[in-house]
Amino acid sequence: SLLEARSEAERLRAEVQELRQRMIQSEFARQENVTLRRLLNYLEGARFPEDYDPVFVEVIGRSPGAFSQAITIAAGTDAGVRVEDPVITADGLVGIVTRVTGGTARVQLLTDPEAAVSAIDLRTGASGIVLHDRGTRETLVLDRVRKQDRIRRGDEIVTAGWRAGGLSSFYPKGIPIGEVTSVG
Repeated sequence: SLLEARSEAERLRAEVQELRQRMIQSEFARQENVTLRRLLNYLEGARFPEDYDPVFVEVIGRSPGAFSQAITIAAGTDAGVRVEDPVITADGLVGIVTRVTGGTARVQLLTDPEAAVSAIDLRTGASGIVLHDRGTRETLVLDRVRKQDRIRRGDEIVTAGWRAGGLSSFYPKGIPIGEVTSVG
């Protein structure tokens, strides 16, 4: 048991050292990115979460339909909620506001068969579309990924947040969507 504890301690020390190195490299890359963006007068869209003001609400209703995946939240225009606002939890993206009144809003969940969001794999940068898996009620799939892009179990998927001309996606870039649990 003592030998196992020493071995585990050594492994953890090595892991801490590796994580420190990654943190230093990440901070260097972040600072370099800030400098280059400033030098280039780089223009970008809204960033999550910096450019958004959160509204903390309670879910007060669920859609009764067998196929519709929607909830009603206890905040509306009176609280600054607007149609097409993204809805998130501490775990990540939930859906998008589709209707709003003064005191409530309807949220289409990402698990709704009609919902989809452009997304990227943080590890590889591979892009695709997250949408409802037609075979289940709650499973999401990352679809339309190029065949040469290699997605792996455990990869983190986030919103892509694109802009083209006068058009842009509903979701800003960088909202966590989920983790890849299987690859087909």
